[in-house]
Amino acid sequence: MHTNPEPEQTPDGPAYEGRLLDRADEEIVDQGVRFDLRTLVSRRGVLGIVGLGAGAMALAACTSDGASTTAGSSSPSARTTPTPSSSATSTATSTLPSAEIPDETAGPYPGDGSNGPDVLEQSGIVRSDIRSSLGGGSTAAGVPLTFSITVTDMANGDAPFAGAAVYAWHCDAQGGYSMYSDGIEDESYLRGVQVADADGTVSFTSIFPAAYSGRWPHIHFEVYPDLDSTDDAGNAIATSQMALPEEACDAVYATDGYDGSSRNMTQTTLDSDNVFGEDGGELQLATISGDVSTGYIASLVARVDTTTTPSAGAAPGRP
Repeated sequence: MHTNPEPEQTPDGPAYEGRLLDRADEEIVDQGVRFDLRTLVSRRGVLGIVGLGAGAMALAACTSDGASTTAGSSSPSARTTPTPSSSATSTATSTLPSAEIPDETAGPYPGDGSNGPDVLEQSGIVRSDIRSSLGGGSTAAGVPLTFSITVTDMANGDAPFAGAAVYAWHCDAQGGYSMYSDGIEDESYLRGVQVADADGTVSFTSIFPAAYSGRWPHIHFEVYPDLDSTDDAGNAIATSQMALPEEACDAVYATDGYDGSSRNMTQTTLDSDNVFGEDGGELQLATISGDVSTGYIASLVARVDTTTTPSAGAAPGRP
């Protein structure tokens, strides 16, 4: 069962940590991205008051959820979580892709309000560690994966798209999507939003996704011009997918916890995949390093042209 903090009752109405609730008749976890951002900024302000040590603790509390681990599975903390290095980021941006990131389907499980559930309305969705469900629940187990996306603004000479908001989501180690798949409809793990830094980069701490039947292993993402724009999926300026390299996939799927993924990998290739097949994933294949014992670090550069009209949309099946 998910836990939800109780609001404070003030003369002006219900509040949380001194801030009036935007939606007085709804729970704190359903206040949405704007309320979440104000919480994030407020807690970061503690850094300048109480010093680096206590500030780091406050920031950690704001970007992760204290969720329990799924019964019968190991906690992600039992493995070493990889940390992206500055050299990896500079390598990713040293050579730009030849064209704009392709528009792709968001699939039937976006969780952005365009097909049922809307995780972007929930408080806590602005986070870098996406392994846990919001407000409690389960934690997704699997081989650690840290992935980053560097967004450039083609309309501005491919300058880093600082301030862009990126919503990323993917399936778990069994191929299920939180909020939709049987048994995990009430979970919200493996979904999160980050705002691009001065280099145009966002980074997420996650697990390696499974390979399910008919698709090459991938991570979905939507790019918005800013955080406020995430209140409507129609505001996305790019919708695409990151493909994961075959060698890393083969190594991960040989470990426990990824039942069926090795078999599913034999059924498709990057060239035959119904999303990456047009160019073999040339513009969407991540650069990756690491191993199954320490975890993997994947990175992708996504060039976005704001002068073009996005053409992606949801589709039937399991894209």
